[in-house]
Amino acid sequence: MKVILLPAFILQCLLLSAQTEVTPKLLRISSSFTAFPDTARAGGHIYDKVLYTAAEHYSDSSVLIIVPPQLKPGRQVDIIIWFHGWRNNIDSAAAYFELIKQFMASNRNAVLVLPETTRNAPDSYGGKLEQKDVFKNLLNDVLNKLQTEKMISKRTKAGNIVLAGHSGAFRVMAYILQNGGVEVSQVILFDGLYSQVDKYTAWIQANPSHQFINLYTNKGGGTDGVSDKMMQLLSEKNIPFISAEEKDVHTPMLKTNQVIFIHSLKEHNDVINRPDHNFRLYLENSTALKELPRKP
Repeated sequence: MKVILLPAFILQCLLLSAQTEVTPKLLRISSSFTAFPDTARAGGHIYDKVLYTAAEHYSDSSVLIIVPPQLKPGRQVDIIIWFHGWRNNIDSAAAYFELIKQFMASNRNAVLVLPETTRNAPDSYGGKLEQKDVFKNLLNDVLNKLQTEKMISKRTKAGNIVLAGHSGAFRVMAYILQNGGVEVSQVILFDGLYSQVDKYTAWIQANPSHQFINLYTNKGGGTDGVSDKMMQLLSEKNIPFISAEEKDVHTPMLKTNQVIFIHSLKEHNDVINRPDHNFRLYLENSTALKELPRKP
């Protein structure tokens, strides 16, 4: 695990995007357990007759780690993992969707982690993270860095794991549920249910404490149709779920239901933070995350 200094201009951009009373601690590492490089994209990837080269789009193994300065880990530390969608990278996604600002405002006693996947290209393939136990090893690298920085003790283990992501992130998240080697407590999917329904359903069935939140639009290129099909499948399997319009979502709904489908009237890229800060809302009401201790 190689530590990389965060470039000054990116650091400034991310800190400005946070705009919270408390400034988070930002760390960046390189891990061999991220999506890329991966042999399946060694020759790059062609989409719509355009070649996206391995050197430019499939060689970045960066991991961005955001830590609240008031973090109070015990024997375990909860971790939120965010995966970006097509034509993005971890820095652009953090800035555009205000992920750091929303995370900090949620006041969760957890760490936010953004592993790089396909960088600035139209591709949902999750690379090595689709393979058995690679995700578990990635988390170990994150914990090792937090221990090195004395933010957690050497005995601290990963606690509740929340997977969250937008659009093309659906695939890597689904494979992590199947092959990641780690218990995942919650999935939050922002307009990204394009396929992999079988993997999400199997994970829901595995434990009644697993919570699945799927926010979808009619403008996501098919997420509405797949969401309807998944709701039909859950009905056939007698798996309870609720379906609601975004304007009707409230705290008790998020805290008391295992499977929640939320229909939004927004555009595909607006469901996370324009204008409603939905990432913050779902973190604040997460069944897997605790609030940071209040200052005396």
